[in-house]
Amino acid sequence: MKKLHGVVTPIVTPLTENDKIDVESLCALCEHLIGKGIDCLYPGGTTGEMMYLTLEERKLIAETVVKQAAGRVPVFIQVGAWNQKDTIELAKHAVSIGADGIGIVTPTFFKLSDDALLAFYQAVAGSVPSDFPAYLYAIPQNAVNDITPALAARIADACANVVGIKYSFPDMSRIQQLMKIRNGTFSVLCGPDDLFEVTVCAGGDGTVSGNSQCIPEHYAALNKVLKSGEYALATKIQRRTNLLNELLCEYDNIAHYKAVLQADGIIRTKKMRKPMVELSDAETVRVMEQLKALRYHEVLC
Repeated sequence: MKKLHGVVTPIVTPLTENDKIDVESLCALCEHLIGKGIDCLYPGGTTGEMMYLTLEERKLIAETVVKQAAGRVPVFIQVGAWNQKDTIELAKHAVSIGADGIGIVTPTFFKLSDDALLAFYQAVAGSVPSDFPAYLYAIPQNAVNDITPALAARIADACANVVGIKYSFPDMSRIQQLMKIRNGTFSVLCGPDDLFEVTVCAGGDGTVSGNSQCIPEHYAALNKVLKSGEYALATKIQRRTNLLNELLCEYDNIAHYKAVLQADGIIRTKKMRKPMVELSDAETVRVMEQLKALRYHEVLC
């Protein structure tokens, strides 16, 4: 089954001025990222404002990205939703449109036991073909529920098509523990951008990075030198990338992403799905001035 490697980009959901999905901008964003060397597109995730979208909107987004990618890069759809029924509906839809796989965030808001989480993942993974790859998605700081290494191992034992995990909490010890599952063959991707280099060096497969859609050149360059074993250069690129990411994650990273992508002419608006709030024009100008001062599209080695 297909596993993910390198830079996986959880893309934003472009919106029109009247709060509809901006399909044209979404297609332009996909083309931009594929052209810049991103390894996989991952719509419907946290960066895509997933829980504030309807099922119909999420299906439209998934269909648009799969069609636009046209097999040039893998497309994994994040299908986790507010309840198990909707999650399964989105998972089956991902299969039907020709996606390469799915990611499944833990259920949110209500605290669940490990047994309940195991049953949830068994139900979702079992709703799709046995050879259709799925990734666990743990973001405990947002979702309340976490996936411990012990629970991840139980899920992997019970669900053959669960091939890995995206772990989005900055805990390198936990990330390394997850790498031991299935005798070291379980795919592990980090969510924190500053852990990309160390995750790969420790044996992980890459990162799922929202920041990478704004500065894809840096992530593609870092991924390239990591593959070639140029670790001193990788450290240099990682540190510069961290500096740029500090500006992109000042307080609302998704709003920053949309503001930068609009300023770069890739998407048409910086609108956020309410109650989330977009950057003001003054905030956008300030961020763009800071990024331009750092020559944010140049990979300085």
